[in-house]
Amino acid sequence: MSNCIQCSFKQQINLFRRQFAQNGSLPFSDVLPAEAVIDALRELKFQFYNSTYNPVTVLWIFLGQVMHPNPTLATTVENFIAWRAGQGLSPCSPGTGAYSQARRRLPERLLAMLTRQTGQNMERSAEHSWRWLGRAVKVFDGSTVSMPDTPKNQAAYPQNKNQKPGVGFPLARIGVLFSLSTGAVLDLGIRKWAGKFQSELAILRDMLSQFVSGDLLLADRYLCSYMEIAVFLGKGVDFLGHMHAQRIVNFRQGKKIGPWDHIVAWKKPQRPEWMSIEEYVALPDVMWMREIRFRLVRKGYRTRTITIATTLLDANLYSKAEIVNLYGLRWDAEINLRSLKTMMNMDVLRCQTPEMVRKEIWAHLPEIYKQMLNMIAFHKVANRPNRSEPRQRKRRPKPYKLMTKPRKLARKLYAKTR
Repeated sequence: MSNCIQCSFKQQINLFRRQFAQNGSLPFSDVLPAEAVIDALRELKFQFYNSTYNPVTVLWIFLGQVMHPNPTLATTVENFIAWRAGQGLSPCSPGTGAYSQARRRLPERLLAMLTRQTGQNMERSAEHSWRWLGRAVKVFDGSTVSMPDTPKNQAAYPQNKNQKPGVGFPLARIGVLFSLSTGAVLDLGIRKWAGKFQSELAILRDMLSQFVSGDLLLADRYLCSYMEIAVFLGKGVDFLGHMHAQRIVNFRQGKKIGPWDHIVAWKKPQRPEWMSIEEYVALPDVMWMREIRFRLVRKGYRTRTITIATTLLDANLYSKAEIVNLYGLRWDAEINLRSLKTMMNMDVLRCQTPEMVRKEIWAHLPEIYKQMLNMIAFHKVANRPNRSEPRQRKRRPKPYKLMTKPRKLARKLYAKTR
């Protein structure tokens, strides 16, 4: 399914970012050719002019900015001026206003389109041997991102209700769909951190068009829902995921396949609010599911018992061992997404408005996995299972107190005590 690599995922991303920083401010000009960007702009019917900060150049600059260790506007413009000088072009104004306005005009749909197109192209061009038993496996995983505390960001993506006003940060929920065989991002969904119809399930439902008959969805327990599984199954898409905690599993019932492996009937629950009556009636009253339980034994850790559910009913084609091994790969995918967020400055965003925040999230995704795979393709070592490191830091943080009051109020109190 995937190559073993010499250095950790975290080290690969650090190397990737350093290369971008050394290449100047237009590193993506080779990754996303101007022709591809212009074709996408034309498809979106976006009118533009061949100015210094035209959409193609701004896109390249923006992608380089979010990858740079110091992604400020001033540093970004300085790098762009240096690049122009190196190309023998006349210098532009060192002010950040022109670039900031041009970046704001950049269509959000452009970044989304390029990300999806890139992922789909990689999926189509991937070798068939990379697939799991001939099946294309698509992994869905969710997370959250933080952003600057501005009124517009708070209105669009409110902070946690448990935090006091003025001391928290707006939060957004993201859901990422990517290919297990290539690692390419196929789609992205962005929602509020909490609220009605803001869950990962809602994000996944919007990605139904990214699946074709024969695909296999690999997900966690929050997505192990009758309705979603039935909808995907109706499109010819199978499911494999962690059993939801609220579902009772009894291996004494159903058709026994082997030890802790059986097929049972799931009954259709009541219609959820998001589903129309017509869609609800079209779903089967009973759905046959395969339930598998196994013990996860890892040296130095407490043994865990895990139950998974899948629509892969044929035990001759899909053995218990194969299914368990595939589910284990989902954990690796989750760790990769976590590392992608942290090491590429995606966990704490910088933009001041919701529209620019969404653009910033999309900007992290185009072609990142493709370049990373190119870098690590020649580094193969033996498999090293159960390798782990403590989540600790050797360098101590500075002993600043935690902010418990809004900054404006804290300034006034500090001024009185001086």
